[in-house]
Amino acid sequence: MTAVTAARPVRAARPRHLAGTGTLLRLALRRDRLMIPAWVLALGLTVAAMGAAFEAVYDTAAQRAGLAASMNHNGSMRALYGPVFSDSVGGLVAWRMAGFGAVLAAVMSLLIVVRHTREEEETGRQELLSAAMVGRRAPLTAALLTALIANSLLAALIAGGTALSGRPAAGSLALGLAIGGTGTLFTGLAAIAVQLTESARLAKGLTGAVLGLAFALRAAGDAATADATSPLTWLSPIGWSENLRPYAGERWWILLLFLAATALAGSAAYALTAHRDLGMSFLPARPGPALAPRSLSGPFGLAWRLQRTTLLGWTTGFLCAGAVFGGIAEGASDLVGGNQQTREIVERMGGQQGLTDAFLATMAGLLGMVAPLYAAGAVLRLRGEETGERAEPVLAGAVGRLRWAGSHLVIAYGGTAVILASGGLALGLAHGLSVDDLGGQLGPVLAAALSQVPAVWTLTGLAVLVFGLFPKAAPAVWALVGGCLAIGWLGPSLKFPPWAMNLSPYSHLPKLPGADATAAPFVWLLALSALFALLGLVGVRRRDIG
Repeated sequence: MTAVTAARPVRAARPRHLAGTGTLLRLALRRDRLMIPAWVLALGLTVAAMGAAFEAVYDTAAQRAGLAASMNHNGSMRALYGPVFSDSVGGLVAWRMAGFGAVLAAVMSLLIVVRHTREEEETGRQELLSAAMVGRRAPLTAALLTALIANSLLAALIAGGTALSGRPAAGSLALGLAIGGTGTLFTGLAAIAVQLTESARLAKGLTGAVLGLAFALRAAGDAATADATSPLTWLSPIGWSENLRPYAGERWWILLLFLAATALAGSAAYALTAHRDLGMSFLPARPGPALAPRSLSGPFGLAWRLQRTTLLGWTTGFLCAGAVFGGIAEGASDLVGGNQQTREIVERMGGQQGLTDAFLATMAGLLGMVAPLYAAGAVLRLRGEETGERAEPVLAGAVGRLRWAGSHLVIAYGGTAVILASGGLALGLAHGLSVDDLGGQLGPVLAAALSQVPAVWTLTGLAVLVFGLFPKAAPAVWALVGGCLAIGWLGPSLKFPPWAMNLSPYSHLPKLPGADATAAPFVWLLALSALFALLGLVGVRRRDIG
């Protein structure tokens, strides 16, 4: 009798750790009722519609076989897109979207997990919830379940949409599980990052760094081998996604890798959360000096202190990307060989100039399309300071709203120019050294990268406009940036109509280097950016803070 009585608290203690999970899950789903459907529908419908687009562009088996041979022939393009395992329409869809979709699913997952765990702790809301009947592991469990639901819906939409569009059911299911499985794995990795870091920003940055490493390993492995058998490819979850080989003799056993890795990551996250206090982390912030430097006496110094690490990370990433792209530009002619379809894709993305210049223009444009992700984050840091109630103490002093907002915007606009200059410099140096013409290549390539600044600043101004006039809709900025990225990434190869391409500011810029350039598009985009920013600052000045 005594043994039974003593055992009862042990059995009762376990459910208490998960008490309130259902309530927190419903709260998380309600908070994400717009974000999750937007991510799932945008990515899922894009993948589902890709088959029809490929059928329209490559309407014969010979054309598709030529495209597959051209892509597999060159290690540079395998590094960017991965190898083509099948020249069927479904195989081309998997080639184009398995890796790209896996990266986006991972980003969606890390945003969901960090939002409902570390952000809740950072703002103090989790402490209030924990004072009620909420178990120790309930917040993490609710966040993981929310991300799992999002990835399950995404996998189901991709599988069902591609199957209904005429693709084989087995390959459609494999493609959906490959993308959804990658997102689910990064759910667990994000949960680990949340335990290690002290802030939501650092948790996102750490998980993003792991994602970048996974992409780099996959790219290096695919560049080395044409059949994705490199050990580097197998070290990357994105490599697992493409090695599942939808529509090309599916390897279902690879799903066990996703399952085992996700279970291991989730178990590690649960073990870590059981050994830390609420709000604490395993990598705590180092204490600062006893006396603050003079640079922190003004709003700009504070903004710089808050954003300098992010800017350094983006600058380093653009330097590495530029060096890689510049090193492979010389092989652009070997890439296409005699395949007219591939030549047309590269020229549509980079203009009608020489093929090498078109490839460089494409890479400069790619850097430009990624740069707004940094700019949007820098602008939305203002919203984070506002909702985190850190802006009010600053504004309670002698700092006005425009000075406070302007200090962050200087870094957002100036940082954009810095990261593009670093990417263009590395791109020009690598290409110039590879062709023994550093003096003749560095200047034009650097100018091509900097020519993207007006388009990026236009999107930056749009972010300021949304933040100033519609602060509650600030997360929609990511959808706007993602839409422009999708237009630039998919539009040229899928022959989007002109009106759709013109929705992106990048479509109005000349394709440098090599194309003729006039001042008009740059002036108009800069004017539009200034107008957006001005309207946004007017909104900041007039509306309530918080």
